[in-house]
Amino acid sequence: MRALLATVCSPEFMLRPLAFYVLLAAGLGLCLYLFVTLKVEMRRLQRGRQDQRRQVEDLEKALAEARLAVQALETDLRAVEGQTGMLVSPAPTRSGLNLSRRTQVLRMHRGGQDNAGIAAALALPRSEVDLLIKVHRIIVEQI
Repeated sequence: MRALLATVCSPEFMLRPLAFYVLLAAGLGLCLYLFVTLKVEMRRLQRGRQDQRRQVEDLEKALAEARLAVQALETDLRAVEGQTGMLVSPAPTRSGLNLSRRTQVLRMHRGGQDNAGIAAALALPRSEVDLLIKVHRIIVEQI
């Protein structure tokens, strides 16, 4: 028994299992560290996915609102297009180089009518009548 007790209490016998247990404890500690960091990383990724889901939901809501706004604008546009068919189209613009009107203005001016009377008789703006008469005077003075 003494021999067994001597071998069990010997430093060599105690160092081998101690080294084994130290390595086992270090390995378990490393496994525990990796497990905890893995859990932390998974939680961080899960939060990121939740944030992405919220962003996607917000974008889908904004897209739905934009679609509703576009539909409302299309409805308004169709209503306005329907109303424009009922409106009277504007009168075509008159040509600024109507020579017969020019001659009429000059004849009436030579006849002694004032510019306001000429404009009213020919349905022209008074400024146009004044301009025609001024241009005629300039041309006559140059000749």
